[in-house]
Amino acid sequence: MATKVNLGKLSEQAFKELKQDLAVRPVFHQIEERIEAHIFVSFIAYCLLVTLKNIARRRADGLTPRAIMEAFGTIQMVDVHLPTTDGRHLVLSRYTKPRKEHELLLHQLGMTLPAQSAPRLSS
Repeated sequence: MATKVNLGKLSEQAFKELKQDLAVRPVFHQIEERIEAHIFVSFIAYCLLVTLKNIARRRADGLTPRAIMEAFGTIQMVDVHLPTTDGRHLVLSRYTKPRKEHELLLHQLGMTLPAQSAPRLSS
């Protein structure tokens, strides 16, 4: 027997979580493409939030997605631009070194940070 799903309740819960955990607020766009883009980005953010919640439930019970995002929110991404002699810039995209608590949390969640990206030249 198929289970009926109340989409109204599901979407209501999704928007409640978006507002609380992701601090998403209504945006009043005038162009349909922007409305669709906003909904798409909000939906992807919600999917990532639910994924993080499920990972935390299995591996770090008691931690909320909000607490995890706040902990990782102190890791910063920077672009270092170094001028070259021919007028271009060498760009080094780097994230700050994770602190001990970041490393412990990453290990507990079974995650790793991506490798630092290779330098690139820009005009």
